Amino acid sequence: MKRSRVLRAVTTAALLTGVLAACSDSDDSASGDGPVTIRLLEYQQARADAIEPLLPEFEQAMADEGKDIEVELVLDPLTDEQFRTKITQQFHSGTAPDVIDMGGTHVTGFAGAGYLLELDEYLDEWDAWGEYYEPVKDAARQVDGHFYAVPHEANVQSLFYRKDVLEQLGVDTSQPQTWDDLIARLEQVTAQTGEPSIVIPAGTAWGGGTWTEGFLPIAAGTGSTFYDEETGRWTLESDGLTASFELYARLVEAGLLPVQDLLNPNPWEPTKYVRFPEGTMPVAAQGTWGWRYDWGPEGTAPIENVQEKVATWDYPALVPGTEPYSISGGGFAFGISAETEHAEAAMALATWLSTGEAAAEQLAAIGAAAPHPGIAGIEPYASDPSLLDAEEKVRTGIRAPFGDGADQVSQAVQSATEGILLGDADGEQAAATFAEEAAELLGDALVEQ
Repeated sequence: MKRSRVLRAVTTAALLTGVLAACSDSDDSASGDGPVTIRLLEYQQARADAIEPLLPEFEQAMADEGKDIEVELVLDPLTDEQFRTKITQQFHSGTAPDVIDMGGTHVTGFAGAGYLLELDEYLDEWDAWGEYYEPVKDAARQVDGHFYAVPHEANVQSLFYRKDVLEQLGVDTSQPQTWDDLIARLEQVTAQTGEPSIVIPAGTAWGGGTWTEGFLPIAAGTGSTFYDEETGRWTLESDGLTASFELYARLVEAGLLPVQDLLNPNPWEPTKYVRFPEGTMPVAAQGTWGWRYDWGPEGTAPIENVQEKVATWDYPALVPGTEPYSISGGGFAFGISAETEHAEAAMALATWLSTGEAAAEQLAAIGAAAPHPGIAGIEPYASDPSLLDAEEKVRTGIRAPFGDGADQVSQAVQSATEGILLGDADGEQAAATFAEEAAELLGDALVEQ
């Protein structure tokens, strides 16, 4: 069996001179006509560490089918923004790797630019695709109705809380049915600690997280239409949007949000990485990835015995007629360069890594839920109750609206919530500011009139 070669990217210049050229000169020969080398890009160290030992197994599995495929793992640790810039340069220059592992939000832009291969035909022929949970499929489907990446994980966004701390303070830990219920509990905490009791991303310092991890999960559960996938237009004024901004204002006014931390640079550090682990701020808006990347044994701010001390709530109902909910959808996905000469081999790698023991190993290492059934009984995923619980919520959660213009809407949300933090606007005023700024940024074509 061949050993997978690992290329460690160092500089953009090296990439653009062909060191990481997407594919060889030979035709796709995954059917057995000759050797094929495909390159797989991972830009997060933890993901590369999880995938690297699996690649020889993939190569052997293909060899058993009479297919001579070798995989080169391109490891290039980058932030999301650095990744977006660098891979865009590679796509433009024709040097992108064959397979790129990336967050679902990146897929939308690259698919729209024509950089990714449409995968509908391949997915229709893949048995596992028919078993994928609908929220994951919905999140992967692009605005043109087609698919350009293979989701290999799912994430759930909810409210994480320090069960041990709340129990010690005598605060109810059952699922709060409404935000009124939860705020009453948060006020109990703050009255005893003298400190803010919940962190929800807000303002400009948190960047895009204010939108994806803060405001959007709240607004998505209000029942108001925010983005219409059929028309591709955003509704910028609604009762649900106003209620969402009013919630932020109410939390600020009650001293429950850490306003100064949210206004300072890197607001996640003193909140999610210090106060939540310490237990002094016992509630945090978070996604499934928090179990590993933030508070797991090898996370940024480990919490000892995290499974025993931390639990999750669904988001409480904010407006009458709604119920508690979690946000569910896809996580990272394997996109395939539109310029690859080895589409079949690339797709074989993407689907193999997304099923069976290979998927179970990655999901457990990363801290993500399975995007389809059949993995729950496979170790080491099967032994992680937090991920099994998240998978259940994937099936029943709601999907947050997302489409063309999301970056502009995000910018307007950041600005409007910044006004609340600064005390310059109440909820209703922030909603009006948001609607005005978002309309200007989006343009008439993307706004529901």
